[in-house]
Amino acid sequence: MGLGNPGPEYAETRHNAGFLLADHLAHRWSLPPFRRAERARETGGTVGGVEVRLLKPTTYMNRSGAALVPLRGDPAFDPARDLLILVDEVALPVGRFRLRGAGSAGGHNGLKSVEGVLQRQDYARLRIGVGPKPPELDDLADYVLADFLPEERDVVGALLEPMAEAVECWLADGIEIAMTRFNR
Repeated sequence: MGLGNPGPEYAETRHNAGFLLADHLAHRWSLPPFRRAERARETGGTVGGVEVRLLKPTTYMNRSGAALVPLRGDPAFDPARDLLILVDEVALPVGRFRLRGAGSAGGHNGLKSVEGVLQRQDYARLRIGVGPKPPELDDLADYVLADFLPEERDVVGALLEPMAEAVECWLADGIEIAMTRFNR
């Protein structure tokens, strides 16, 4: 599930890095267009023999977990095994990404919402660097809700393929192997 805010006014913001990667994956995997689902836009198909579903919540960031409510009731759904959250991370510089198998929300409202719905923290996440916040900016929200600078967008665009490879590694081999291979 890629995290972001719906609407064209947010399309190029740092907070929508998760949506950017979700869109890239859908294109790379030749999935059908995203369609309306419960509290999300969704697409899916088979990637490397694995059934996948890509979600982009239609709620704002701080209510992203609502898109997972339908999955929570599925006894076959195990967040520790089946969920990878694609999320912006201001603590990582632009041009970097990291995979984690579990952990706290670290102040990220989208992850707080996911944890609130799942009532657990043991789900994988791919953290996409959008930082650092300039020291002269007091409000973190102003920074993450601003558009990428053109040079930042180029750097993030160049990172889409390596991040897609990391997601594919997670699909095929799990989070531990993906972290070993892609975290630097």
